[in-house]
Amino acid sequence: MEKIKMSTPLVEMDGDEMTRILWKMIKDELILPFVDLKTEYYDLGLLEREKTKDQVTIDSANATKKYGVAVKCATITPNKQRVEEYNLSTMWKSPNGTIRSILDGTVFRAPIIIDTIKPVVKNWKKPITIARHAYGDVYKDTEIRVEKPGKAELLFTDIDGNETRNTIYDFECAGVLQGLYNKDSSIESFAHSCFKFAIDTKQDLWFSTKDTISKKYDQTFKLKFQEIYEKFYKEEFEKLGITYFYTLIDDAVARVIRSEGGYIWALKNYDGDVMSDMVSTAFGSLAMMTSVLVSPDGKYEYEAAHGTVTRHYYKYLKGEETSTNPMATIYAWSGALKKRAELDKLDDLYNFGVKLEEACIDTLLAGYMTKDLVNLVSDGVEVHSLNSHDFILKIRENLEKKLA
Repeated sequence: MEKIKMSTPLVEMDGDEMTRILWKMIKDELILPFVDLKTEYYDLGLLEREKTKDQVTIDSANATKKYGVAVKCATITPNKQRVEEYNLSTMWKSPNGTIRSILDGTVFRAPIIIDTIKPVVKNWKKPITIARHAYGDVYKDTEIRVEKPGKAELLFTDIDGNETRNTIYDFECAGVLQGLYNKDSSIESFAHSCFKFAIDTKQDLWFSTKDTISKKYDQTFKLKFQEIYEKFYKEEFEKLGITYFYTLIDDAVARVIRSEGGYIWALKNYDGDVMSDMVSTAFGSLAMMTSVLVSPDGKYEYEAAHGTVTRHYYKYLKGEETSTNPMATIYAWSGALKKRAELDKLDDLYNFGVKLEEACIDTLLAGYMTKDLVNLVSDGVEVHSLNSHDFILKIRENLEKKLA
């Protein structure tokens, strides 16, 4: 059959380790045979980031601003061990953090649900979407290790030279310091993205921080959200019959566990990172989660929410068979293709993205899956455990039937 046409390229960001291997499998088996794929390619593998002094990451983010839609493979954020393993000149920052800062976006993550896998939290009936602020906090922190007693101070000097100084702690022994920051403009963008996404998906929006303890930092988030809701979105929320409310994060956790799901839970950067992993795992697997970064001006970056699956990659290098779940990466591709199609008004491309996701779900419902899902399936379902490549081939078989 004739390949489905594209008019505008996707920004394609390749990645590291096992997910890089899956990336190629997915393209070769599920995309290129059916779509006349147009991409502007950036290699965000760790060796290329080292070679370009991380300029490739910045270039990929700026390309996303230009073209509007990107699809990203999982990448390594190096630690001390990785610096030694890859002989790096420095401990490069998280590519996701860099891209999120440039796009000033919010990450929305939701589980991929199938009927034969029941959530660990038995009363969860609908997906819980995590809206994660994607700027600042611990991902842009400054840290100091102190080896002697002394005074730690927080100092701010404004553009007129005026100083604001507060004592953090008088150290009587060695210790550590960490400085975090955020910007009103980014917090406001985060709030707007969350309210717009709630309206688009017609879901309630929850927001939680710890403003009783963090009386300036967290409270700024709380006040900005309330102010923007009242000024811009309250009327539309009421018209749609959806709600917005704020609560402390510890209360929110209790409410989430008792709920049926079906809402958006907005969180600061680190909170969102942790809670999205908790939610996806409770629904089944980290590999069963969609993730999209949305900027306030409507730029989209689709990615897998999990890491590079290092353990499987080392097995792969030894020639051993691996059963790595590619679902999140496939959904990154389908999500990006659907959004590109939506923006370019390409019905055939949009329908392909839908059919690709349907083929994935049909494959899982028929009992064909990777090993991480086998023990999660309901009793009475005949299960066929497949390696990664055979699982992708099974999806292709179902996709071809749908496209015939």
